[in-house]
Amino acid sequence: MIEIVARSIAMREVLRLAERVAVTDANVLVTGESGAGKDALALFIHARSQRQARAFVKIDCAALPSELLEAELFGYERGAFTGATEAKPGRLEAAHKGTLVLDEIAHLSVDAQAKLLRVIERREFERLGGRRTVRVDARLIALTNVDLDEAVKRRSFREDLFYRLNVVHLHLPPLKSRREDIRELAHLLLKTYAAKHGRASKEIAPEAFQLLEAYSWPGNVRELANVLERAVIVGGGERIEAADLPETVQAAVARHKIRSERPPTLAELEAEYINETLVATRGNKSEAARLLGISRKNLYEKLARYKRDEG
Repeated sequence: MIEIVARSIAMREVLRLAERVAVTDANVLVTGESGAGKDALALFIHARSQRQARAFVKIDCAALPSELLEAELFGYERGAFTGATEAKPGRLEAAHKGTLVLDEIAHLSVDAQAKLLRVIERREFERLGGRRTVRVDARLIALTNVDLDEAVKRRSFREDLFYRLNVVHLHLPPLKSRREDIRELAHLLLKTYAAKHGRASKEIAPEAFQLLEAYSWPGNVRELANVLERAVIVGGGERIEAADLPETVQAAVARHKIRSERPPTLAELEAEYINETLVATRGNKSEAARLLGISRKNLYEKLARYKRDEG
């Protein structure tokens, strides 16, 4: 059964509500920043539901173009479009009697939203290019890092679908708001990655743990997992030392210490914010520029200037 660390008050409340809703068939909306653990919470709910022995099916709504997403979600009949040489059931059918997780639900096209609403209301749909009605009984869990209230106001997300999905809303707090969970999370992750890479299980040196606890974790649990997997691979000693942690973590903590001793300059604040955004987007400069509200060219210019300043 999936294990989620919940020493912090905020996470204990999330899990308390998750356990109560798990035994029902209610649709669930899980929100939270990227990397906060929404996937794990969805699996936690499924594992404690009456559907636990049935399929747990996930589809990433942001990973596919809208036309392919509809085909993947609803399935299609032979000849429905160019290349459809044979019929194929979709994820909805695969999740019959089980759980369907719709990751990044805000990326669903308006047409797909209308079809999904019908599935929720009538528990039926037709495959693309088909006329036969398919009955389905699947529990829906929608995940998003987007403010759906704002999406509804912008009319990019249907209000009626929002209310159908938002029967129970679970919001995962970012890791920086649940620092009480970091120590136990770190130990669990180290154990997992030591086994994965065939290494002896390691402890964390006090100095290294101070860095982990002081860092702001813009990439949340996913970033913590990446940092610790790297430490397991590159660390040569019997425990994880501060030197085994990435320079980005060490530098960010050092900047935070300087900021506590004197007010930061505007340039320092901007450089730190840009760096944290790049970490959150896993180095994707186009996505970082979009989130920052600047052009890609402008981002490169700023990065080059900060590098000169540091030199």
